[in-house]
Amino acid sequence: MKILVTGAAGFIGFYTSKILASKGHQVVGLDNLNDYYDVNLKYSRLIELGINRNEAAVFNVVCKSKTQDFSFVRMNLEDREELPRLFKNEKFDIVCNLAAQAGVRYSIENPETYVDSNLVGFLNVLECCRNNKIKHLVYASSSSVYGMNKKIPFSTDDNVDHPISLYAATKKSNELMAHTYSHLFKVPTTGLRFFTVYGPWGRPDMAMFLFTDAIVNDRPIKVFNHGKMERDFTYINDIVEGVVRVIEKSPKERIEANQYYKLYNIGNNNSVKLLDFIKEIELNLGKEAVKNMMEMQPGDVERTWADVDELIKDYNYSPNTSIKEGVKSFINWYKGYYN
Repeated sequence: MKILVTGAAGFIGFYTSKILASKGHQVVGLDNLNDYYDVNLKYSRLIELGINRNEAAVFNVVCKSKTQDFSFVRMNLEDREELPRLFKNEKFDIVCNLAAQAGVRYSIENPETYVDSNLVGFLNVLECCRNNKIKHLVYASSSSVYGMNKKIPFSTDDNVDHPISLYAATKKSNELMAHTYSHLFKVPTTGLRFFTVYGPWGRPDMAMFLFTDAIVNDRPIKVFNHGKMERDFTYINDIVEGVVRVIEKSPKERIEANQYYKLYNIGNNNSVKLLDFIKEIELNLGKEAVKNMMEMQPGDVERTWADVDELIKDYNYSPNTSIKEGVKSFINWYKGYYN
């Protein structure tokens, strides 16, 4: 299949592109390489995919990998001229939309960026899917849509009408927009509500990276809500296994049942105490963190936990990487990358 992966220089997009290409699919990766976090990390991921920095830096030109069946184009999703042109020229079968302006707290300070990327950009993707007979759109949603939900574990049947950050609101909006296009235009769409993803090549603004970098460099770490936090930490390989399974399985049966729209949680099916997560990092680094205990941040929630039973049933999804294994893999990568 020919597959467009947006956000291909991002954490999950990088892994998804790499696995799909290794399985013989033709993959075109798209990213605008913005500077929300260290752009050098994004370029390094693309180098792993066989795209050099000079090629990747040029806007709106598709460049081919030297090492695998992967091409890359630097482009903004909200570009209403270039994105439709890309769809028309490349004739994709499947679209996996992982591009978005990420970050709960950043959305509080920079709302316009989220509207441009997560709303305007996603509408552009939907229009391109509609007008180019795309067989299946798989897109990233987020556990943040659950807001202050107290019911544990979180289920896709739970009410999500009360987001507590603009980022969460844009993700909820994406789900509603996808539902509309599935209903009106029979575009098969599958939304994946990602929980807390970690692992090698992870984002520098996420807890795993922030804690490790601070401890290594003798800085105190910020522990919010005085450590009374729990997260459904999910290792990157488990997440991408699930994403790829959804991409590769035809939605034919759903279409025959007139079920063009579907949502799933994708996580570890478990909740880990933040202080236990930090302890595992300390053990792997052989160094204790200096902890600054702080109040809860605006837009944050105390606990997340994904009910992934539907994903297990429909796609045989099987997250099985322990925190012990996952943290060790990240620390090993971090030491090598920043050596």
